[in-house]
Amino acid sequence: MLLAPLSRVMARAARRRAHRRAPVAAEVPVVCVGNVVVGGAGKTPVALDLGRRLRERGRAVHFLTRGYGGRVRRTPLRVDPTRHDAATVGDEALLLADTAPTWVAPDRAAGARRAVASGADVLVLDDGFQAPRLAPDLALLVVDGEVGFGNGRVLPAGPLREDPGSALGRAHAVLRLGPDRAGAAAWFPNGMPVITGEIRPAGDTAWLRGAKVLAFAAIARPGKLFDTLRAAGADLVGTVAFADHHRYTPRECADLVDWAEAAGASLVTTTKDHVRLPSALRARVTPLPVRVAWDSPAAVDHLLDRLLRHDAR
Repeated sequence: MLLAPLSRVMARAARRRAHRRAPVAAEVPVVCVGNVVVGGAGKTPVALDLGRRLRERGRAVHFLTRGYGGRVRRTPLRVDPTRHDAATVGDEALLLADTAPTWVAPDRAAGARRAVASGADVLVLDDGFQAPRLAPDLALLVVDGEVGFGNGRVLPAGPLREDPGSALGRAHAVLRLGPDRAGAAAWFPNGMPVITGEIRPAGDTAWLRGAKVLAFAAIARPGKLFDTLRAAGADLVGTVAFADHHRYTPRECADLVDWAEAAGASLVTTTKDHVRLPSALRARVTPLPVRVAWDSPAAVDHLLDRLLRHDAR
């Protein structure tokens, strides 16, 4: 309650930023993926899933991201995984670049122009909901069912970047990942399309059954990784949680290796963490890739098909 006045100031600032100037329309369709809660809600796995679906339709997809955690001086910058590392472009950018051409562009309008000039015929914005410079043709709000909208308050009195009502008013659909244990549905406007699914490991996890594992992660909710490993049957000898987007030091890496060797365990982390590790440690750590499993894949395809039909007209 003491922080509520500051939250109101932050909420007003977010609304002004969203309406400060008219957004720029790109020459190609734009899909915007974002969320309201600070930290991870599953935006990047969703963006990757949409990118793959669009590529399966024969579209030249390019991703746009702000490159959080990187130190790019000149943007827009096309990500080259053979030259760039997470310290330069951010971990999400490297993951996206494995699927389709990716641009680090805090100014999404400038990034869109460069992407289109390079052959993009559809753009996917990762974490683009609070980036009003580029007008989306399809705005998708990702909601983590476990946390929903928290206490409904904007920073610093709550976990939100902006008022949920404002964000939902700009969304064409909600993508809810996981069961609605936090009552997020109470915020959704009547008639708002809601597509549900969950984050699951990608590929076979049989190797984890009974395996001794030392798990570590530096994501918004490291417990997601730990719970996933337990559900797959892993014997967790230890778990280590770091702050979101943490940059691992050589000392921390050595400690993890020593602990795992002493316990006879394998080191396992997320794909986002794996790309942030020093190169000498990556070969000793197994990343656990994940994917979005939709309850109704046809509903997601319908959204994309409608977008592309509109573009054809």
